[in-house]
Amino acid sequence: MRIVAYRYQEIGVSTSLPTEAPGDDRFASVERVYTDVALPTEPGYRPERDRLLADLQANPADQVLVDNLATLGNDPDDIRYWVQTLTSAGAEIVSLSSAAIDLDSILQGADLASDQRRRRLREGHARSRLQALPPPGKPPYGYRRGQGRYLIDRATAPVVTAFVNEFLLYGSLRGAVRFIEGKLGKRISVSTGRRWLTHPVYRGDLQYQDGNVLRDTHAAIINRDEAAQIDRLLRRNRPLPPRTAGAPRSLAGLVTCQECAQPLTISKTAPRGQTKSYLYLRPSGCPKASRCPAIPYDDALHRIVNQICQELPPAVAQFTARIPPGAPAPSTGLQGAIAAKEAAIAQLPTLEESGILDAETAALRRYKLRGEISALHQQLAQLPPVNLQELSQSVSIPQFWLDLSEAERRFFFREFIRDIQIVREGEAWQVELVLVF
Repeated sequence: MRIVAYRYQEIGVSTSLPTEAPGDDRFASVERVYTDVALPTEPGYRPERDRLLADLQANPADQVLVDNLATLGNDPDDIRYWVQTLTSAGAEIVSLSSAAIDLDSILQGADLASDQRRRRLREGHARSRLQALPPPGKPPYGYRRGQGRYLIDRATAPVVTAFVNEFLLYGSLRGAVRFIEGKLGKRISVSTGRRWLTHPVYRGDLQYQDGNVLRDTHAAIINRDEAAQIDRLLRRNRPLPPRTAGAPRSLAGLVTCQECAQPLTISKTAPRGQTKSYLYLRPSGCPKASRCPAIPYDDALHRIVNQICQELPPAVAQFTARIPPGAPAPSTGLQGAIAAKEAAIAQLPTLEESGILDAETAALRRYKLRGEISALHQQLAQLPPVNLQELSQSVSIPQFWLDLSEAERRFFFREFIRDIQIVREGEAWQVELVLVF
């Protein structure tokens, strides 16, 4: 029978573990004693306990002697974990203490303590929500805690602001990530950048674990107009192929060959002996034996500009004509619902003073109403602009498009166009636009 032992030695406290176990054939000899010394500053530092587990996995033992089951961990959860882990390695754990702690008692005590701790945390979090206090945990990047709310951190908030401005200017999430890394030395992942753009906390709102959002609880880094524009940019970039949202050319990711159903990518060629280069749109993976020919980029751009100037005003007119005459605008109903809920919140202090509602019920009702108002504002922000008809007339001038930079043209293309189809007729080709309306 192979027997090993584990000891957790506190300074000035002796142990009952023997190197020999007289009077008991089961404990004829202890092959090895693993000893950890208690460190007051690092109670979780137990290298010998880890080494014991590694040795058991490599060379299983029949029994593991301990002074007491309680010496295996620093709290009931830790003890339970190590009892189960060592047992799963094939060893029987034997406690030598006369006041040994029963494993079932440890497990029940750990469960009870965990349940009580979770319940107290839930109650505390619920009280914080009703008072519109920030949720527990580290404050988001760009903020710090103070005065019972989030305050803008002047050291880190400029990084978030620069990131947002770069995204709004060029509409590229990855490009904005590269920008702040190169200019400000802040390295983040694309998912972190997306969270900066979309999380309610950067818009002055608090979002809790139950999904409820309370508006205007602290100073915002992203104002409401910027937030609405960010949502539109992310929504229009979602169906595009990866890495085309920030491509330098405005037609990247928008053009498809109808003949072979392949996206057209932009390639640059420079004839031998010439310094001037030329841009072409080529099918990226044309399956035909005779590949679909490339199209000069500038020719395609001019045709698309002319086409959108012709098709956009009628499409917008048809879109707005779907609204019945005299029918209220969608924003009117949402604004009326918001006003009604704000009026209900204004009545809560009176109902509380008159004794109709107690303080807890009034706080809970206020919390729910504020969450519903936030959801209505979110719906309101997703509606198309009210001046859509005037905007379509302004952008229906060819010179407007040709005077834009590629980044600006890319922004407006993706605002109005969902897809561009190249229809081939022999050597000739034409453009078909799929507008967002």
